[in-house]
Formats: sequence, structure tokens, C-alpha cells
Amino acid sequence: MARRKRNDRKWYYKLRDKYRLVIMNNETYEERLSFRLSRLNVFLLTVSVSIILITLTIFIIAFTPIREYIPGYMDVNIPGQLYRLEQRADSLENALRTKDVYLQNIRNIIEGKEIFDSISPDMKSGINYDSITIESSPEDSILRAEYDQQTKYNLFFFETEGLYDSELKISDIVFFPPVEGIIINKFNLAEKHYGVDIATSNVSIIKSVLDGTVIFADWTTETGNTIAIQHSGNFISIYKHNSTLLQNIGSQVKAGDPIAVVGNSGELSSGPHLHFELWRKGTPVDPEEYMTF
Repeated sequence: MARRKRNDRKWYYKLRDKYRLVIMNNETYEERLSFRLSRLNVFLLTVSVSIILITLTIFIIAFTPIREYIPGYMDVNIPGQLYRLEQRADSLENALRTKDVYLQNIRNIIEGKEIFDSISPDMKSGINYDSITIESSPEDSILRAEYDQQTKYNLFFFETEGLYDSELKISDIVFFPPVEGIIINKFNLAEKHYGVDIATSNVSIIKSVLDGTVIFADWTTETGNTIAIQHSGNFISIYKHNSTLLQNIGSQVKAGDPIAVVGNSGELSSGPHLHFELWRKGTPVDPEEYMTF
């Protein structure tokens, strides 16, 4: 009757029942350790150890590099890197559009068309670039410098002097005459004659006036075989109405190197001669002020 009464006790009362855990030597039955335990103590110990292990695991995952090895866990630095790359891409796109305008103006100069200061309608896309604000940064400057150095048609030729070096003195530049002959038509800005016409034989070799890079070498309807060279100091020299071109786009030439042969090509030519133009900072200048023919 007493045993049945004890079995009828509530389960939560049983949690406090004391038990003895004894560790003995298997051979001598000598008692080594002894613990007095209850079900409640064992339960609390198990919960405490579980909480400690869970907390330690969360700490390791959240604050150590091991979290990067967990599938689906993204590095917290990636969003910042993506943002910086996006800024660099926008800056690079803007630089490319500026170069497109620059090259298009060169083509317009060669073909005698009007030049423009901004992007033409056919060059624009559906993106409204006016709303984009681009801030310069040291990283952006480094990226631009690396891009310019790796561009195929690099317009920088000297280690200590850039293409747009404002400190370059005109008096320090020695121009090489493009060809020997007689000037039959002088520079006249009012009549939109932006160069000089030099009469010579149709087998004369045309030479580059300065070191530079060929930025245009092609045929146009009005000027025939035409070649243009970019020089340091913001100078561009243009040679029109040639019979043959001896250099290609991207070729680097030295002052006095052969670049073409005098001819009579193009609708605007009326006889064998060289139409020579010299531009500085996007403005035509009189070649006779810089060299003697």
C-alpha cells in the first residue's frame, strides 16, 4: 500500500528524488568517485551545456572568418566592393564618352565639318546622364591612369611630359617641315581655310612634323587620302589630298618619318599639292607661325 502511494506522486516531485552515481574499480570494486544527483540537476546541467554550446557556435559564425565557408553566407564586405566597382564603372563610362566626343571632333576637323562641345544626339543613349553626379577620388584617378596607359591608341609619349602638359613651351618645340614646295594658298580663318596649300611634285614624300601617334588614316570624299597625327602640347597635324598613306591608325612616328605621298585625291583638290593643317587645343593655327616651308 505504501509502495502504491509513492508511485502515485506527481512527476515534478520525482524530479527532486536523490540518486547516487558511483564510479568503481571493475576488478577490486573499490569506490573511486561518488556523486549525488537528481533528475532536476541532470536536466539543468544538460540545458546549461546546450546553451553554452549554441552561444559559442553563434559567436564563431558571426565574428570569425569561418562564416565565409558556410554555404549561402555572403561576405559583409562584398556590398561595399560592389558599390565601389559601380562608381568606377560610371567614371569609366563617362571617360569613354568624353573620348568619343574628342575623336568625333577630330574626324569633323579632318572632314571640314562643325565641331561640337557635347555629345551629339546620335551618340546619346536613353540614359539621362545629366542626373548622374560623379565625384573624383584617388581610386578613380588611379583607374583612369591605368586605363589610359593600357589603351591601344595611347596619346602620351614622354615619361615626364603628358599630352596636355600646360607647362610645355612652344619655343622648345622644333617643327619639321612636312614637304618642300611653294605655298600657293595661305591660312585664312575668315574664309575657313584652316591650313596652307603647298604645291610640289606628286612623288614627294610627306613627313611628320613632330613625334606623335597616328589617330586618323583613311579616305574621305572631299579630302581624299587623309592622315592626322596627335602630338604633345595639344597639337594635331593633318595632311590631306595624298595619293598614298604610309602609316596606319595607332602607329607611332618620329619627326621626319615618312607618312604619305603627295597626291591629288579628293573632290576639293585641283592639282598635286599638300593641304597641311595645324591645330592646337581644338583651334586651327597658322602653320607658318611655327615652321618655315
